[in-house]
Amino acid sequence: MTNPARSGAGDDQRDSDLIARWKAGDERAATELVERHSAALARFAVSSGERNDIDELVQDTFVRAFNSLDGFRGDSSFRTWLFTIERRLLLDRRRSEKRRRDRTEIQESDSATEYDALDSVVADETQRRLHDAVAQLSPTQREVFALRVAEGLSYKEIAEAVGTTEGAARVHYHNAMRAVKEFLDE
Repeated sequence: MTNPARSGAGDDQRDSDLIARWKAGDERAATELVERHSAALARFAVSSGERNDIDELVQDTFVRAFNSLDGFRGDSSFRTWLFTIERRLLLDRRRSEKRRRDRTEIQESDSATEYDALDSVVADETQRRLHDAVAQLSPTQREVFALRVAEGLSYKEIAEAVGTTEGAARVHYHNAMRAVKEFLDE
């Protein structure tokens, strides 16, 4: 069974066709691109510890993407490029909040005290413990873990989205998996 969250070669071609149609003036192509990728972007934001204004963040990601679509070279998939943009927006948002609150760093306790978007899904003890385990990860480990587990990206795609090397992405994922397993074994 294939993972519907994961884009494949056919999806990449479909995205390329939609991008070409949008550049030619077809507004429906932009709507379809948003429909195809907005849920994955929202999941990534929640998995990264974001709790507020998820829809606004996803919308800002698409606005930035469409405004700089001429800069999209296609070296990675369109979805990976969107994750990269969203990650930068998340980082910008966190820096802005940090400056506004005059805080020296984001505390681990700030990372995930509540997952409103997942409350209805999280019904059993295993899910709650998994969330607790993921909340204990560093922000980078959480991002890599989410992109690998929830979105099914390759290490190469994760490295592109997070702005690191493929080897570093593998190490972050391995360390995240080890930390989650240790937490669950407690």
